[in-house]
Amino acid sequence: MNEKPRSIWRSPKRFLFGLACLVVLIALFYAEEDWRGKHDWENFKREWEAKGEQFDFASMVPPPVPDDQNFALVVTNHLPMSAIARGEVWMTETNGNWQLAKMSDLKNWQNYYRKLAATTNLFPVSREPQTAAQDVLLALSKYDSAIEDLRQASRVPCSRFPLNYNAEDPNTILLAHVWRVRDCAQVLQLRAVAELQNGQSDKAFADVKLALRLADSVHAEPILIAQAWRVVMMQTMLQTVWEGLAENKWSDAQLIEIENELGKLDFLSDYKFTMRSETVLFQGRTFEYLRHHPAHLREYLTQYFNGMGFPSRDITPLPPAPISWLLPMGWFYQNQIHCARIMLQQYLPVADLNQKTISPARHRGANAALRADAKPLTPYNLVESLLLHSRPYMAKRFAYGQASVDLARVAIALERYRLARGEFPESLDALAPGFIKKIPHDVINGEPLRYRRDPPSPGSGVASGQFMLYSVGWNEVDDGGVVVEISKEWPKADIEQGDWVWRYPAR
Repeated sequence: MNEKPRSIWRSPKRFLFGLACLVVLIALFYAEEDWRGKHDWENFKREWEAKGEQFDFASMVPPPVPDDQNFALVVTNHLPMSAIARGEVWMTETNGNWQLAKMSDLKNWQNYYRKLAATTNLFPVSREPQTAAQDVLLALSKYDSAIEDLRQASRVPCSRFPLNYNAEDPNTILLAHVWRVRDCAQVLQLRAVAELQNGQSDKAFADVKLALRLADSVHAEPILIAQAWRVVMMQTMLQTVWEGLAENKWSDAQLIEIENELGKLDFLSDYKFTMRSETVLFQGRTFEYLRHHPAHLREYLTQYFNGMGFPSRDITPLPPAPISWLLPMGWFYQNQIHCARIMLQQYLPVADLNQKTISPARHRGANAALRADAKPLTPYNLVESLLLHSRPYMAKRFAYGQASVDLARVAIALERYRLARGEFPESLDALAPGFIKKIPHDVINGEPLRYRRDPPSPGSGVASGQFMLYSVGWNEVDDGGVVVEISKEWPKADIEQGDWVWRYPAR
C-alpha cells in the first residue's frame, strides 16, 4: 500500500525532471504569449500608421506655453472661487433650460442667498429684499475681483494647464481643474442671466464671452472628459444667449461678436481629436502601465471610473490582485489591439469632417461591434468593454454640442434680420450672406435645418414674432419640432428622442 509513494520520493531525479519540464512549459507559454502580443501590436501599429494614424503620444500633448501668454495660470490661481460656489452648481443646472424653452427664475436663487445669510456670512445680502436679479448680483459681487482678473487674463492667446502627461499612471493626470473650470463658468452663467434681467446687457455680454473663453481653456487637452465637459460648459452658456434673444436684449454688434465666437467651435473635429488621443495617449499609457503593474488591474479601473465621474462598473470578471500579477504582458497587448481597433475602425468614422456630419446609424453599428467584440469574454478582450464603456455616449454628446452651436448661430442671424427688417424671414435662405456667412446644415443628415415662422397674427397680416428652428436629432426622424423630456422629476431634454429645437416661450 505504501510502496508507490515511497518509490516517488526515492526517485528525486524523476521528480526534478518533471518539475523542470513544467517550469520550461510555463516559461515557453509566457514567452510565446508575450512575443505574440507585442508582435501583433507592432503589426497593428504599422498597418494604421500606413493609413496616416499616429501612435506617438507626444504628438497629442499640447506644447509648453510661456507664463505671460498662459491664461490657464490665472484660471488656476482663481480656482478657489469655484470651490466656494460649488453648492450653487446644482441650482444652476436645474434652473432655466433653453432646450425646453424655459426662462431662468432667479427667485429660487434670491431665497437661497437670503436664507444662507441667516447662518453664514459667505455672501453679501441687502437688509431688505430687492428684485431677484439685484439680490443675486449683490451676492455674487464677492467674486467681482477674481472675475475681473480672469477677464484681463483672457486677452492672452494661449492656455495650458500644468498637467503631468509623462506620469506613469495616466489616472494621475485627471482632472480636478476641469470640474472647477466648469464651476467658474456656471457662476458666470448665473451672473450673466441676472445682469440681463437687471437691464445690464453689456455686462451680460462680457460675461458670456469670458465663460466661452473659460470653456476654451481646456480645448487643447487630449483627454476625453475635458472635451466632454467643454461641450457642457458651452451649452450652459447658451442659456444666457438664448434668454437675451428671447427678450430681444442683444444689440446687432453684440450678436455679431457672439456669432463669431460660436463660429470658431468645431465639435466634430474635437470628437475626432478626442477619439485619437484616447487611443494613443490614454489607452496607450494605460496598457503600458498595466503591463508593468498587472496586479493593479482591479484597483486601476476602479480609480479610473471614479476619476472620470463615470458610474461604477461590474469588475467581477477581472482577476483579483494575487492572480493578476500572473497575467502575461502579451495579453495586455492583445487587449490594447482590441480597444484600438474598435476606436479606429468603428468610432472614429462616425464623424465625417468633409460632410460635417455625425452618423447615428454608424454609431449604432460601432456600439454593436463593441458588444460583439467583447463576447465571448477571453483573456484577449478582458479589459475592452470596461475601458470603452463610455464610448457609446460620446458621439451624441459632441453631435448635440455642434447642433446647439449651429442652432444658436442661425437664431442670431434670424434676430439680426428681425432687427433690420422688422420681422423674421419666410425661409433661412434670406439670411446668407448678409446676416451669416453660410447657413450650417443639420449635423445629423447634412440636410437643411428645419425652420418655420409662426403664422401671421389674426387680422394683422404680419408674423407674430416667433419661429421654430430644429435638427431632426439623434433618432434621425423629423418629429415636427417635438422635444421629449427625460421625466417630469428631471426636466431636461432627452437627446436620444425627439428633435433638437431652438424656440422661444409663447408671448
